[in-house]
Amino acid sequence: MEDVRLVIITGMSGAGKTQVVRTMEDLGYFCVDNLPPMLISKFAELCSQSAGRVNKVGLVVDIRGREFFDTLIQALEELEKQGHRYEMLFLEASDETLIRRYKETRRRHPLAPHGRISEGITRERERIEHVRGRATQIIDTSELTTANLREKVTALFTSDHEQQRMNITVVSFGFKYGIPLDVDMVFDVRFLPNPFYVESLRRKSGEVAEVGDYIWKWPITQQFMEKVTGFVDFLVPNYIKEGKSQLIIAIGCTGGLHRSVFVARKIYEGLRNKGYKVNLDHRDIVKNNIIPTAIEAPPEC
Repeated sequence: MEDVRLVIITGMSGAGKTQVVRTMEDLGYFCVDNLPPMLISKFAELCSQSAGRVNKVGLVVDIRGREFFDTLIQALEELEKQGHRYEMLFLEASDETLIRRYKETRRRHPLAPHGRISEGITRERERIEHVRGRATQIIDTSELTTANLREKVTALFTSDHEQQRMNITVVSFGFKYGIPLDVDMVFDVRFLPNPFYVESLRRKSGEVAEVGDYIWKWPITQQFMEKVTGFVDFLVPNYIKEGKSQLIIAIGCTGGLHRSVFVARKIYEGLRNKGYKVNLDHRDIVKNNIIPTAIEAPPEC
């Protein structure tokens, strides 16, 4: 288990375990919800035998396991005997916060399905207090937004290198074929001078040097690139800080052949030169019956 990071997630019902699991899955963790404690050591052994395919694991163990939950301490001691290392994240929140969340979602507390929520919270605190003392990390979510919690979890369970590995995809497209459905932001470059009206350039893509030279020679293109580059440079580090795992930037022109292709390439190269993990996708070039001549084949990095 030296190369497997095992995180056990537990704590108060309603304190945010579901959001933590979603965040950890986005960070590449293999997560299992409501695992019976006595299966933890078996699961850890399976992970250690996966030849590195499963090297980050998050296991949610909480009061929903009923009588099985009471064996958690015994299961942790068994893990330690077998030499498996683990971390425990305990999620906490005030009684007032938990009651409000249960009322907002209209859920029943697992320890008070037919009684008052406050009674279930009291019983749960008494039952998990001994587990809380084992925690390596405790997060009180009472005053945290979902974004705040995601940021904390991201900071705790990724290395500095991993935090910079948000996947960025820059897509060029033609508006006449529709806007890509999965994009986060769209830039419309139909205002730029169009090589389509230059006979010698009409059947060549924005990846061809002479088409790029034509688009770039206009001051409005250079002014636009300066502004959009500054905007993207501002947004990307903040998205990474917030814990976003994927960012898709779409650049659109009329047919997705000239202007959007050239601008997408420029943005892609700028991001790649800054060390980001970025891919380039010219979605609609082939729809124009053009075989693109690339300035440089965009590697996945």
